[in-house]
Amino acid sequence: MTLKVYPKLLLLFLFNSVWTRTVRQVYDELDPEHWSHYTFECPKECFCPPSFPNALYCDNKGLKEIPAIPARIWYLYLQNNLIETISEKPFVNATHLRWINLNKNKITNNGIESGVLSKLKRLLYLFLEDNDLEEVPAPLPGGLEQLRLARNKISRIPEGVFSNLENLTMLDLHQNSLLDSALQSDTFQGLNNLMQLNIAKNSLKKMPLSIPANTLQLFLDNNSIEVIPENYFSTIPKVTFLRLNYNKLSDDGIPPNGFNVSSILDLQLSHNQLTKIPPINAHLEHLHLDHNKIKSVNGTQICPVSIAIAEDYGFYGNIPRLRYLRLDGNEIQPPIPLDIMICFQLLQAVVI
Repeated sequence: MTLKVYPKLLLLFLFNSVWTRTVRQVYDELDPEHWSHYTFECPKECFCPPSFPNALYCDNKGLKEIPAIPARIWYLYLQNNLIETISEKPFVNATHLRWINLNKNKITNNGIESGVLSKLKRLLYLFLEDNDLEEVPAPLPGGLEQLRLARNKISRIPEGVFSNLENLTMLDLHQNSLLDSALQSDTFQGLNNLMQLNIAKNSLKKMPLSIPANTLQLFLDNNSIEVIPENYFSTIPKVTFLRLNYNKLSDDGIPPNGFNVSSILDLQLSHNQLTKIPPINAHLEHLHLDHNKIKSVNGTQICPVSIAIAEDYGFYGNIPRLRYLRLDGNEIQPPIPLDIMICFQLLQAVVI
Protein backbone atom coordinates (compact mmCIF):
# COMPACT_ATOMS: atom_id res chain seq x y z
CA MET A 1 0.00 0.00 0.00
CA THR A 2 1.34 3.41 -0.95
CA LEU A 3 1.24 6.07 1.74
CA LYS A 4 0.40 9.53 0.48
CA VAL A 5 1.03 12.65 2.57
CA TYR A 6 -1.41 15.48 2.01
CA PRO A 7 0.16 18.83 3.03
CA LYS A 8 -3.13 20.39 4.07
CA LEU A 9 -4.07 17.44 6.29
CA LEU A 10 -0.58 17.39 7.79
CA LEU A 11 -0.80 21.11 8.51
CA LEU A 12 -4.23 20.63 10.10
CA PHE A 13 -2.87 17.80 12.27
CA LEU A 14 0.06 19.89 13.43
CA PHE A 15 -2.22 22.87 14.15
CA ASN A 16 -4.59 20.72 16.19
CA SER A 17 -1.68 19.23 18.13
CA VAL A 18 -0.31 22.65 19.01
CA TRP A 19 -3.80 23.95 19.84
CA THR A 20 -4.47 20.94 22.07
CA ARG A 21 -1.20 21.45 23.96
CA THR A 22 -1.95 25.16 24.37
CA VAL A 23 -5.43 24.50 25.70
CA ARG A 24 -4.03 21.86 28.06
CA GLN A 25 -1.48 24.33 29.37
CA VAL A 26 -4.19 26.91 30.00
CA TYR A 27 -6.30 24.38 31.87
CA ASP A 28 -3.26 23.33 33.88
CA GLU A 29 -2.75 26.95 34.88
CA LEU A 30 -6.41 27.18 35.81
CA ASP A 31 -6.12 24.16 38.10
CA PRO A 32 -7.86 25.05 41.40
CA GLU A 33 -4.76 23.96 43.28
CA HIS A 34 -2.96 26.95 41.74
CA TRP A 35 -5.66 29.53 42.40
CA SER A 36 -4.92 29.89 46.08
CA HIS A 37 -1.22 30.33 45.29
CA TYR A 38 -1.87 33.20 42.90
CA THR A 39 -4.49 34.77 45.15
CA PHE A 40 -2.15 34.61 48.13
CA GLU A 41 0.58 36.48 46.23
CA CYS A 42 -1.78 39.00 44.67
CA PRO A 43 -2.04 42.47 46.27
CA LYS A 44 -5.58 42.95 47.52
CA GLU A 45 -5.99 46.13 45.46
CA CYS A 46 -5.17 44.36 42.19
CA PHE A 47 -6.26 41.53 39.94
CA CYS A 48 -4.03 38.54 39.12
CA PRO A 49 -5.50 36.46 36.29
CA PRO A 50 -4.70 32.74 36.83
CA SER A 51 -4.31 32.28 33.07
CA PHE A 52 -1.68 35.04 32.91
CA PRO A 53 0.40 34.55 36.07
CA ASN A 54 3.14 37.00 35.04
CA ALA A 55 0.76 39.97 34.85
CA LEU A 56 -0.55 42.24 37.61
CA TYR A 57 -3.51 44.51 36.87
CA CYS A 58 -3.80 47.45 39.26
CA ASP A 59 -5.27 49.96 36.80
CA ASN A 60 -8.32 52.13 37.48
CA LYS A 61 -8.28 51.37 41.21
CA GLY A 62 -7.88 54.87 42.66
CA LEU A 63 -4.49 53.90 44.08
CA LYS A 64 -2.32 56.60 45.65
CA GLU A 65 0.76 54.43 45.96
CA ILE A 66 2.24 51.37 44.28
CA PRO A 67 1.51 48.08 46.13
CA ALA A 68 4.18 45.44 46.79
CA ILE A 69 4.93 43.68 43.50
CA PRO A 70 5.34 39.85 43.64
CA ALA A 71 8.58 38.38 42.30
CA ARG A 72 6.83 36.48 39.48
CA ILE A 73 5.47 39.63 37.77
CA TRP A 74 6.74 40.65 34.33
CA TYR A 75 3.91 42.95 33.24
CA LEU A 76 2.64 45.65 35.60
CA TYR A 77 -0.42 47.78 34.81
CA LEU A 78 -0.86 50.84 37.05
CA GLN A 79 -2.45 53.32 34.66
CA ASN A 80 -5.38 55.59 35.54
CA ASN A 81 -4.68 55.97 39.25
CA LEU A 82 -3.67 58.78 41.63
CA ILE A 83 -0.08 57.66 42.20
CA GLU A 84 2.35 60.49 43.01
CA THR A 85 5.54 58.61 43.90
CA ILE A 86 7.72 55.76 42.65
CA SER A 87 9.73 54.38 45.57
CA GLU A 88 12.06 51.41 45.84
CA LYS A 89 10.12 49.48 48.47
CA PRO A 90 7.32 48.04 46.23
CA PHE A 91 9.91 46.72 43.75
CA VAL A 92 12.24 44.93 46.18
CA ASN A 93 11.16 41.48 44.95
CA ALA A 94 10.17 42.51 41.41
CA THR A 95 13.44 41.62 39.72
CA HIS A 96 11.85 40.23 36.55
CA LEU A 97 9.77 43.23 35.47
CA ARG A 98 9.71 43.79 31.69
CA TRP A 99 6.79 46.21 31.32
CA ILE A 100 5.45 49.03 33.52
CA ASN A 101 2.46 51.16 32.55
CA LEU A 102 2.11 54.23 34.81
CA ASN A 103 0.18 56.41 32.35
CA LYS A 104 -2.38 58.88 33.70
CA ASN A 105 -1.18 59.31 37.25
CA LYS A 106 0.20 62.30 39.18
CA ILE A 107 3.89 61.47 39.20
CA THR A 108 6.43 64.30 39.47
CA ASN A 109 10.21 64.17 39.24
CA ASN A 110 10.46 64.83 42.98
CA GLY A 111 8.20 61.85 43.55
CA ILE A 112 10.63 59.42 41.88
CA GLU A 113 13.10 58.04 44.41
CA SER A 114 16.70 58.42 43.29
CA GLY A 115 17.94 55.40 41.32
CA VAL A 116 14.72 53.41 41.65
CA LEU A 117 14.15 53.04 37.88
CA SER A 118 17.73 52.13 36.99
CA LYS A 119 17.59 49.22 39.45
CA LEU A 120 14.93 47.54 37.31
CA LYS A 121 17.61 45.82 35.23
CA ARG A 122 15.26 43.77 33.01
CA LEU A 123 12.78 46.51 32.23
CA LEU A 124 12.11 46.90 28.48
CA TYR A 125 9.01 49.13 28.32
CA LEU A 126 8.34 52.15 30.53
CA PHE A 127 5.16 54.18 30.02
CA LEU A 128 4.85 57.46 31.96
CA GLU A 129 2.46 59.40 29.73
CA ASP A 130 -0.02 61.92 31.12
CA ASN A 131 1.80 62.69 34.37
CA ASP A 132 3.37 65.83 35.86
CA LEU A 133 7.02 65.32 34.93
CA GLU A 134 9.03 68.47 34.19
CA GLU A 135 12.14 66.67 32.93
CA VAL A 136 13.08 63.25 31.60
CA PRO A 137 13.58 61.02 34.67
CA ALA A 138 17.11 59.80 35.32
CA PRO A 139 18.85 57.45 35.62
CA LEU A 140 16.96 54.95 33.47
CA PRO A 141 17.33 51.17 33.04
CA GLY A 142 20.01 50.42 30.47
CA GLY A 143 17.96 47.73 28.69
CA LEU A 144 14.94 49.90 27.83
CA GLU A 145 13.48 49.43 24.35
CA GLN A 146 10.58 51.88 24.56
CA LEU A 147 10.23 55.07 26.62
CA ARG A 148 6.92 56.91 26.40
CA LEU A 149 6.75 60.34 28.08
CA ALA A 150 4.02 62.06 26.06
CA ARG A 151 1.71 64.68 27.55
CA ASN A 152 3.79 65.74 30.53
CA LYS A 153 5.33 69.14 31.28
CA ILE A 154 8.85 68.25 30.23
CA SER A 155 11.01 71.28 29.40
CA ARG A 156 14.41 69.83 30.30
CA ILE A 157 16.40 66.78 29.24
CA PRO A 158 19.27 66.11 31.69
CA GLU A 159 22.71 65.76 30.16
CA GLY A 160 23.61 62.17 29.36
CA VAL A 161 20.20 60.76 30.31
CA PHE A 162 20.08 58.64 27.12
CA SER A 163 23.78 57.82 26.91
CA ASN A 164 23.44 54.22 28.12
CA LEU A 165 20.20 53.37 26.29
CA GLU A 166 21.70 51.55 23.33
CA ASN A 167 18.68 49.24 23.00
CA LEU A 168 16.07 52.01 22.88
CA THR A 169 14.09 51.85 19.63
CA MET A 170 11.26 54.28 20.45
CA LEU A 171 11.33 57.62 22.28
CA ASP A 172 8.05 59.51 22.57
CA LEU A 173 8.24 63.08 23.91
CA HIS A 174 5.29 64.58 22.10
CA GLN A 175 3.04 67.20 23.68
CA ASN A 176 5.49 68.54 26.24
CA SER A 177 7.13 71.96 26.73
CA LEU A 178 10.43 71.49 24.91
CA LEU A 179 12.20 74.56 23.49
CA ASP A 180 15.12 74.51 21.05
CA SER A 181 17.49 75.11 23.97
CA ALA A 182 16.49 71.75 25.49
CA LEU A 183 17.85 69.83 22.50
CA GLN A 184 21.64 70.14 22.44
CA SER A 185 24.03 68.50 19.98
CA ASP A 186 24.65 65.62 22.39
CA THR A 187 21.11 65.21 23.78
CA PHE A 188 20.41 61.98 21.86
CA GLN A 189 23.94 60.63 22.12
CA GLY A 190 23.97 56.91 22.84
CA LEU A 191 20.66 56.11 21.11
CA ASN A 192 22.38 54.02 18.46
CA ASN A 193 19.37 51.82 17.67
CA LEU A 194 16.59 54.41 17.87
CA MET A 195 14.00 53.92 15.12
CA GLN A 196 11.18 56.28 16.08
CA LEU A 197 11.54 59.76 17.60
CA ASN A 198 8.39 61.74 18.33
CA ILE A 199 8.84 65.39 19.35
CA ALA A 200 5.51 66.63 17.96
CA LYS A 201 3.45 69.23 19.81
CA ASN A 202 6.29 71.05 21.54
CA SER A 203 7.63 74.59 21.10
CA LEU A 204 10.47 74.04 18.63
CA LYS A 205 11.39 76.74 16.10
CA LYS A 206 14.32 74.84 14.58
CA MET A 207 14.95 71.31 13.41
CA PRO A 208 16.47 69.35 16.35
CA LEU A 209 20.21 68.76 16.37
CA SER A 210 22.00 65.43 16.01
CA ILE A 211 19.10 63.06 15.44
CA PRO A 212 20.39 59.45 15.81
CA ALA A 213 21.63 58.11 12.48
CA ASN A 214 19.40 54.99 12.46
CA THR A 215 16.14 56.90 12.92
CA LEU A 216 13.43 55.70 10.54
CA GLN A 217 10.46 57.76 11.75
CA LEU A 218 10.76 61.41 12.75
CA PHE A 219 7.62 63.21 13.93
CA LEU A 220 7.80 67.00 14.36
CA ASP A 221 4.18 68.04 13.82
CA ASN A 222 2.65 71.00 15.63
CA ASN A 223 5.79 73.00 16.32
CA SER A 224 6.85 76.39 14.91
CA ILE A 225 9.64 75.23 12.58
CA GLU A 226 10.41 77.69 9.78
CA VAL A 227 13.61 76.42 8.16
CA ILE A 228 15.09 73.10 7.02
CA PRO A 229 18.91 73.42 7.17
CA GLU A 230 20.94 72.55 4.08
CA ASN A 231 21.78 68.81 3.92
CA TYR A 232 19.90 68.22 7.17
CA PHE A 233 18.89 64.67 6.26
CA SER A 234 22.39 63.55 5.24
CA THR A 235 23.06 62.70 8.90
CA ILE A 236 19.93 60.52 9.16
CA PRO A 237 20.27 58.54 5.91
CA LYS A 238 17.63 55.96 6.85
CA VAL A 239 14.74 58.29 7.63
CA THR A 240 11.63 56.89 5.92
CA PHE A 241 8.64 58.63 7.52
CA LEU A 242 8.87 62.39 8.06
CA ARG A 243 6.02 64.43 9.55
CA LEU A 244 6.21 68.22 9.62
CA ASN A 245 2.50 69.05 9.57
CA TYR A 246 1.30 72.22 11.34
CA ASN A 247 4.57 74.17 11.26
CA LYS A 248 5.58 77.49 9.64
CA LEU A 249 7.51 76.26 6.62
CA SER A 250 7.57 78.55 3.58
CA ASP A 251 9.25 78.15 0.18
CA ASP A 252 12.22 80.22 1.37
CA GLY A 253 12.72 77.95 4.37
CA ILE A 254 13.34 74.84 2.27
CA PRO A 255 16.69 74.33 0.45
CA PRO A 256 16.44 73.57 -3.31
CA ASN A 257 16.79 69.81 -2.72
CA GLY A 258 15.84 69.74 0.94
CA PHE A 259 13.37 66.88 0.54
CA ASN A 260 15.00 65.24 -2.46
CA VAL A 261 16.10 62.34 -0.26
CA SER A 262 15.99 58.78 -1.55
CA SER A 263 15.19 57.18 1.85
CA ILE A 264 12.00 59.21 2.45
CA LEU A 265 8.88 57.26 1.43
CA ASP A 266 6.23 59.22 3.35
CA LEU A 267 6.51 63.04 3.54
CA GLN A 268 3.86 65.08 5.37
CA LEU A 269 3.93 68.88 5.02
CA SER A 270 0.25 69.67 5.59
CA HIS A 271 -0.84 72.98 7.18
CA ASN A 272 2.26 75.02 6.36
CA GLN A 273 2.80 78.12 4.19
CA LEU A 274 4.11 76.63 0.95
CA THR A 275 3.10 78.16 -2.38
CA LYS A 276 4.67 75.45 -4.53
CA ILE A 277 5.55 71.78 -4.36
CA PRO A 278 9.18 71.31 -3.29
CA PRO A 279 11.44 69.00 -5.33
CA ILE A 280 10.95 65.37 -4.35
CA ASN A 281 12.79 62.11 -4.94
CA ALA A 282 11.64 59.38 -7.31
CA HIS A 283 11.40 56.94 -4.38
CA LEU A 284 8.74 58.97 -2.52
CA GLU A 285 5.41 57.10 -2.23
CA HIS A 286 3.14 59.36 -0.14
CA LEU A 287 3.09 63.17 -0.23
CA HIS A 288 0.79 65.29 1.97
CA LEU A 289 0.63 68.98 1.01
CA ASP A 290 -2.95 69.84 1.93
CA HIS A 291 -3.82 73.18 3.51
CA ASN A 292 -0.92 75.22 2.20
CA LYS A 293 -1.04 78.17 -0.23
CA ILE A 294 -0.36 76.32 -3.48
CA LYS A 295 -2.19 77.80 -6.46
CA SER A 296 -1.11 75.55 -9.32
CA VAL A 297 0.75 72.33 -10.07
CA ASN A 298 3.14 71.81 -12.95
CA GLY A 299 3.90 68.13 -13.42
CA THR A 300 6.87 68.78 -15.68
CA GLN A 301 8.54 70.94 -13.03
CA ILE A 302 7.95 68.66 -10.05
CA CYS A 303 8.61 65.34 -11.83
CA PRO A 304 11.78 63.86 -10.30
CA VAL A 305 12.76 62.39 -13.69
CA SER A 306 12.43 63.66 -17.23
CA ILE A 307 8.86 63.47 -18.52
CA ALA A 308 10.26 61.84 -21.66
CA ILE A 309 11.73 59.02 -19.54
CA ALA A 310 8.50 58.68 -17.58
CA GLU A 311 6.58 58.21 -20.84
CA ASP A 312 8.90 55.44 -21.99
CA TYR A 313 7.76 52.18 -20.46
CA GLY A 314 11.16 50.72 -21.27
CA PHE A 315 12.49 52.71 -18.29
CA TYR A 316 9.90 51.37 -15.85
CA GLY A 317 12.47 51.08 -13.08
CA ASN A 318 13.00 54.85 -13.19
CA ILE A 319 9.34 55.82 -13.03
CA PRO A 320 8.58 57.81 -9.86
CA ARG A 321 6.91 55.68 -7.19
CA LEU A 322 4.44 58.27 -5.90
CA ARG A 323 1.14 56.52 -5.10
CA TYR A 324 -0.72 59.06 -2.96
CA LEU A 325 -0.84 62.82 -3.40
CA ARG A 326 -2.91 65.12 -1.20
CA LEU A 327 -3.41 68.73 -2.30
CA ASP A 328 -6.83 69.70 -0.87
CA GLY A 329 -7.15 72.89 1.14
CA ASN A 330 -5.00 74.83 -1.35
CA GLU A 331 -6.07 77.11 -4.20
CA ILE A 332 -5.73 74.48 -6.92
CA GLN A 333 -8.62 74.04 -9.32
CA PRO A 334 -9.35 70.71 -11.03
CA PRO A 335 -8.78 68.98 -13.38
CA ILE A 336 -5.47 67.37 -12.55
CA PRO A 337 -2.84 68.34 -15.16
CA LEU A 338 -2.08 65.57 -17.64
CA ASP A 339 1.66 65.82 -17.06
CA ILE A 340 1.09 64.83 -13.43
CA MET A 341 -0.43 61.56 -14.59
CA ILE A 342 2.30 61.03 -17.18
CA CYS A 343 5.04 61.51 -14.60
CA PHE A 344 3.49 59.65 -11.66
CA GLN A 345 2.13 56.60 -13.41
CA LEU A 346 1.76 54.62 -10.19
CA LEU A 347 -0.59 57.16 -8.60
CA GLN A 348 -3.57 55.47 -6.97
CA ALA A 349 -5.17 58.50 -5.30
CA VAL A 350 -5.02 62.27 -5.74
CA VAL A 351 -6.96 64.46 -3.32
CA ILE A 352 -7.49 67.95 -4.72
